[in-house]
Amino acid sequence: MDSEVSGERPDLAGFAAKSCLSLGRRYPEEFRDSRPAFERDRDRIIHCAAFRRLEYKTQVFVNHEGDYYRTRLTHSLEVAQIGKAISRRLRLNEELTEALALAHDLGHTPFGHTGEEVLNRLMEEHGGFEHNLQSLRVVDQLEERYPGFNGLNLSWETREGIIKHKSPYDSPADIIADMMPGIVPTIEAQIINFADEIAYNNHDIDDGLKSGLITLEQLEKVEIWREVYNLIAAQYPGLDPERCKHQVISALIGRLIKDLCSTTLENIENFGIRTLDDLRRVNRQVVAFSPDFSDKNKKLKQFLMVNLYRHHKVERMRVKAESYLSQLFEAYMKHPTLLPRKYLKKMDSTVRERVICDYIAGMTDRFALDEYKRLFEPYERV
Repeated sequence: MDSEVSGERPDLAGFAAKSCLSLGRRYPEEFRDSRPAFERDRDRIIHCAAFRRLEYKTQVFVNHEGDYYRTRLTHSLEVAQIGKAISRRLRLNEELTEALALAHDLGHTPFGHTGEEVLNRLMEEHGGFEHNLQSLRVVDQLEERYPGFNGLNLSWETREGIIKHKSPYDSPADIIADMMPGIVPTIEAQIINFADEIAYNNHDIDDGLKSGLITLEQLEKVEIWREVYNLIAAQYPGLDPERCKHQVISALIGRLIKDLCSTTLENIENFGIRTLDDLRRVNRQVVAFSPDFSDKNKKLKQFLMVNLYRHHKVERMRVKAESYLSQLFEAYMKHPTLLPRKYLKKMDSTVRERVICDYIAGMTDRFALDEYKRLFEPYERV
């Protein structure tokens, strides 16, 4: 067990994850200070290279399409803000929640989910590619910062939350034997699933409106948007559309957080959960929206899928991205000496396909586009 026992908040609920009860780290370390384990995890994630690269990785719009649009980095920060707000209301461990929010996209490829689909197809005969597994691979192996081991040597609970993250695009990977396969993660980890969804639904509305790919007239047909919009319009008559949009999004996030917290507390009470051990024993997802909000939120997601994510302009970039990454992978397979020396050395202990997959997955959108130009455009300097 870790020696990081001081600094624990005294007001945590009985069912909160606690640093002093962590199952520990894979490698023993001597620490220079007495930060709680999950606070240390958060700090290590913030300072790692993979986190910084999120600044130039696609959320919906590729980085070069505009400085306004969200990236994986700004998305992760918004997930952390929402997750901490929920944790605070439920008296959960905010540091663990924040660490998981900041780490949940570390394994994401360039060009969003298109990149993940391409690499999964190309790696089909070599273990595939799955976002959660890659995030865990980043924090367990690919980061090289500390003496004596690769990875960030995060706490067991943080690693568990990373591998069991669940969204419409990610499913928990239960193949990790030491991660309690088939058992629900901490409530803090469950929160990230919903904080992630709240964040991307609402910031994708903002980005979609800013880009002109969706309109306020279209959004009026979405029940949950219309309800909140009418409240804001009544509260601030004559408010200009841009300010009104921001107020509606803010109010919508607040309503979703409030409903999620009240429903989750009801579930915790109904399932008789008093401790983290109770949660593992009951083995139920306790974080949830009420049926009414779940239905309304589902309709909002359906609207975004049809009108934004499948918009022909987004689809055009998706098709181009698929071509870029496929050709890069093929070129590296055929000519591995194109890879940096650091990655060539890894082929001594790791199969070529996985090394190439790791290299491409770690690229930013900008780097992938530049690398494509260097390799395939004859007048581009190498």
